[in-house]
Amino acid sequence: MSVIGNHGLTAKTTGLGLLALLLALSGCTPSPPQPSGSSTAPATATESATASATTTATASATTATTSPTGSTTPSASATPPPDADETAAPKDGDRVISSTITHDWASPSAAAPFTTTHRNPVPLAPPPAEPLPTLSTIGAGQHPSDTPPYDQLSFRFNGAFPSYDISFVPELLADGSGLPVPMPGTGAIVKVVFRGAQAHTADGKASTITSSPAPSIGYRALTSYAPAGDFEGVLSYGIGVGRPGTTVPPTKVRVYEVEKIEQGRRLYVVAIQLDASSWK
Repeated sequence: MSVIGNHGLTAKTTGLGLLALLLALSGCTPSPPQPSGSSTAPATATESATASATTTATASATTATTSPTGSTTPSASATPPPDADETAAPKDGDRVISSTITHDWASPSAAAPFTTTHRNPVPLAPPPAEPLPTLSTIGAGQHPSDTPPYDQLSFRFNGAFPSYDISFVPELLADGSGLPVPMPGTGAIVKVVFRGAQAHTADGKASTITSSPAPSIGYRALTSYAPAGDFEGVLSYGIGVGRPGTTVPPTKVRVYEVEKIEQGRRLYVVAIQLDASSWK
């Protein structure tokens, strides 16, 4: 892009030539870099790329999620809340690594359950570590000021996220025996079945659960919960709902996963929320 002098040009022609040169030079200047766009998954909040990269080998397992058929009501907040029902006082260094809605507000049924699959290696780690994701604590909490308001039961696992199926059931049956598990004072029951998980030590002699609320929780939407099985990698619980399952509209459920550091440990939380709008 050189300029060739021409002594015969008039001053007007020279001005036009300089203008053309400036325009040409500006066309060769690189455009400033554009800011990176936001994630295409608004239901996921990640602390940082570095924090996400520092996961264990078990946390790198691929995840496939299947939702029930039919439309669902979008979440009121673009970013799901962090795990707000901690069982211990926070310490320095505690932080949320990621928080992801896996199933938005809907009523899962036996015909169309909430299903999330995590493909984890087996065993997760060599002994003496447990071979599967192990249930560490259970937490419960009310969130009346959220939109919609909800009650929540959180299951916190060590090692990795387990797979799970969630649906309303007419009664809670114990795995193996098939006998009914009493859940008095409930209008309906949500059953959650964790697959590839356990709540006992490798030798089967002790529970891995170190903290949990009383079975009769007593909230309006979330009345109670009860274990229904812990055998051969299948861990089941029933969650009591205050409204009958035949009520119209039915109680909606939302599920989200939180990966976090708490008390110096990496935890994988599956939080099950029950819409409490009917009691507001």
